[in-house]
Amino acid sequence: MHRTLSALAGAALAAALATPASATMAYVSNERGNTVSVIDTETMAVVETIETGQRPRGITISHDGRFIYLCASDDDTVEIIDTETHRIVGTLPSGPDPELFVLSPDGKTLYVANEDDNLVTVIDIENRSVVTEIPVGVEPEGMGISPDGRTLVNTSETTNMAHFIDTESHEITDNVLVDSRPRFAEFTPDGAEVWVSAEIGGTVSVIDNESREIKHKITFEIPGLRPESIQPVGVRITRDGTKAYVALGPANRVAVVDTKTYEVLDYILVGQRVWQLAFTPDQAMVISTNGISNDVTFIDVASDEPVQSVTVGQQPWGVVVAPE
Repeated sequence: MHRTLSALAGAALAAALATPASATMAYVSNERGNTVSVIDTETMAVVETIETGQRPRGITISHDGRFIYLCASDDDTVEIIDTETHRIVGTLPSGPDPELFVLSPDGKTLYVANEDDNLVTVIDIENRSVVTEIPVGVEPEGMGISPDGRTLVNTSETTNMAHFIDTESHEITDNVLVDSRPRFAEFTPDGAEVWVSAEIGGTVSVIDNESREIKHKITFEIPGLRPESIQPVGVRITRDGTKAYVALGPANRVAVVDTKTYEVLDYILVGQRVWQLAFTPDQAMVISTNGISNDVTFIDVASDEPVQSVTVGQQPWGVVVAPE
């Protein structure tokens, strides 16, 4: 009798986990498809496609999981998508050509890089209004924010700098010269470092958040590939701060880096032109967007092995996963 009840309980639990209400969704912006692909992270299958504005790129989600924020770059706006209905329910005044953004830790402010206007636009989400615009370097793209919310980092592709911005005063406090075409900025979980990828330079600069000096440069070597084909873009660091994952663009690989020694531990072969990355909430998986092969790859974090590739829309760019 006990075995039967256990079996029934297990079957009920499995059924509950399979329902859409309990599934954890990943959202992938498809730059040329003008869509967002919705992926069930349990089944690793696309369950819906959302029509969006023109050239969707940067994508993030509210901390409560209710709304997706999406850069519709060619429409000069940030679209708000309801995660229950998968409908666009509003927009935010992003400034021209929004490409990437970052949400403040308190979830109230969105910081947007406006590539064509050399500005960072600060948006009050609740009021859907612009708080201020911060002049930065030429072609701003990468956006990172410290865990305490006090420091914002923007990278400018042409100026080749990481700009450190005080989020209270909205003033640039430090400019750090990095390698050519910096694309992404990611703070470590303790806020002590920010990692800045340089696409053309082929490096990741590890910057000390206190001294604002580069303490290490990570380089990448893959047998059989020319150095110029190894182009770091997206960076994600595990919650426990032990490993970093770096998307290497046309190298078609994700690098695994030991965050203490800065040693490259592995190169994971994924799809073509790997661009951005996102963890599942339990960090059991990291998902890469592969822009030329029009798919994403699920990577097992424990083994650093690719598990499954999933076909999405045309030229996937960004990815975000709903919180649990």
